Amino acid sequence: MPTNGATARHDEPHADAATTAALAGDGPLRLMAVHAHPDDESSKGAATAAKYVAEGAEVLVVSCTGGERGDILNPRLADDPHVLRDMAEVRRGEMAAAAAALGVQHRWLGFVDSGLPEGDPLPPLPDGCFALEEVETAAAALVRLVREFRPHVMTTYDEEGGYPHPDHIMCHKVSVAAFEGAADLGRFPGGEPWQPLKLYYNGGFSRERLQVFHDALLAAGQESPFAEWLERRSERPERRVDTKVPCADFFEARDAALLAHATQIDPDGFFFRVPREQQVELWPTEEFELARSLVPTSVPEDDLFAGVRHLVEGGAERETA
Repeated sequence: MPTNGATARHDEPHADAATTAALAGDGPLRLMAVHAHPDDESSKGAATAAKYVAEGAEVLVVSCTGGERGDILNPRLADDPHVLRDMAEVRRGEMAAAAAALGVQHRWLGFVDSGLPEGDPLPPLPDGCFALEEVETAAAALVRLVREFRPHVMTTYDEEGGYPHPDHIMCHKVSVAAFEGAADLGRFPGGEPWQPLKLYYNGGFSRERLQVFHDALLAAGQESPFAEWLERRSERPERRVDTKVPCADFFEARDAALLAHATQIDPDGFFFRVPREQQVELWPTEEFELARSLVPTSVPEDDLFAGVRHLVEGGAERETA
């Protein structure tokens, strides 16, 4: 199985008894997307989630924190008294609207946003925040949801968090621990064990994609918001892309979900600088890195359920773990 970006063979099965139990005609297909904060689900893999919901799969978004310490990134709401009074409540409402736009189910994991301390020297993380939790403690909460929802596939962040936000990095650690431990009652007692079959890391902000959008804006005689991004990423190694999911038909749902997070998304910001019609033409997919696979598959893929779909939908005889 691939771990942390390492090259691995995806064409070899690794099915044990618990895995086999997960394969046997256990439809519908189920995808769990684990994110650090409300709004992350809308900027990372949202169109893919909406696509699978439309195809009849069940999709559960898990938000590890409530986003309580998020800044107000939309200048229109900078002085809104309701937002200033209760950011946590506002973000709960935003998340409900985003989930409705995508058609996904949603659960809170219940941890407290760590914020993004900045400065030199770097200030400490606040007491009681998600990033300071013990990994096994936080993973136990996610394992409970995994055993309840029984996802065939999980998505999360790479070991760098996609970017080095402490909650994103913690989300990676917790998600990997839950993927590896949900079938292990010795490690995480309680509930019915369940083994997800594949684990992916979100892509989406690759240098190649940013360059394509940057060049398109310049060719149209417009200013690009991506120049600084490209400069920052010039010395950063690119992550592997194993799976490109065609999902352009669901960019409208993605955009509606983004806009639902009104405190976090500026309607005039970089997410919307390239017109949707042009995005469909230039980059009609969302990208993922295959981190673990317990079923035979080969890359490149165009489906997160590759290697899983025919097993789950095939109605094979179910075995118990």
